[in-house]
Amino acid sequence: MKILIIRFSSIGDIVLTTPIIRCLRKAYPESQIHYLTKYNFRSSIANNPYINFYHLHKNDINKTIAELKKEDFDYVIDLHHNFRSAIVKLRLGVKSYSFPKLNFEKWLLVKFKINRLPSIHIVDRFFQTVAPLGVKNDGQGLDFFIPDVDVVSPAIYGTQFSSGYVALVLGGTFDTKKLPIQKVIQLCLQISHPIILLGGRAELESAEVIVKNLGHNKVYCAVNKLTIAQSASLIKQANVVITNDTGMMHIAAAFKKRIISVWGNTLPEFGMTPYYGNKELELQRSTMVEVRNLSCRPCSKLGYSSCPQKHFRCMNEISESTILDAVNLAKF
Repeated sequence: MKILIIRFSSIGDIVLTTPIIRCLRKAYPESQIHYLTKYNFRSSIANNPYINFYHLHKNDINKTIAELKKEDFDYVIDLHHNFRSAIVKLRLGVKSYSFPKLNFEKWLLVKFKINRLPSIHIVDRFFQTVAPLGVKNDGQGLDFFIPDVDVVSPAIYGTQFSSGYVALVLGGTFDTKKLPIQKVIQLCLQISHPIILLGGRAELESAEVIVKNLGHNKVYCAVNKLTIAQSASLIKQANVVITNDTGMMHIAAAFKKRIISVWGNTLPEFGMTPYYGNKELELQRSTMVEVRNLSCRPCSKLGYSSCPQKHFRCMNEISESTILDAVNLAKF
């Protein structure tokens, strides 16, 4: 049997599909599992041993579909459910199972602050999608596999990192999901442990400002210097991870790390919080920090380049003491 899973983007969303891949393999050990994603996000899932073959979409959907048609799939599991995935399903013409995105419910929450979203994590909704195939959640959480070539030793950044460190993820798809830099600096000044900064090119300028204010002995800037897998390696070895609502948060959850997630314009109620597969473990290791009861929040299910209300209270009023208390619970 051949099964195609579709999830085009992005890093965190793809990582959130990994329990489905693993449990499909358990339910159908002799099957061929194929995965379709965008070429730019291939590293999010490239080393997953439960997948037989990857199909990487670039720009030409017709070329991608022509490639897929050669495989003669038995089933398609659509965990993206957008216009592009609908075209793929239509053109392949085989039995498909599609994840309900609940866009109307999200719109109600963003536009009118009416919460009709189910109190269930997106991973568990993924499992509802594949339930007709007899696939059940094994409770093992997310997966992220790091090849040996991408394992990074934190000791190369200084002996101070050998005894433990905080991984601080600066990234975020939108600026309204990022903790402001001055807030980060004030937070880092109060953390008594070494810190490694992680992020991409968009965060490089901010990272340099942070290092300038704190010094190289306190902070090492790994921003824009590492691959996704190399950054994941540093997250895996960290004592605690402080992160915005971004893909690295889900990678940290795959390693069952102690996570302090900071929420700005988005809400945990959207169902994409750190997922451990085990509620008890989640209660022990996940701290979600947010400014509740703001009339403007959420202003978007995704985010903006700047606060639409110009005050950015959802991040500017984040409690530094709550973050510090959670850091102090970690073992160094």
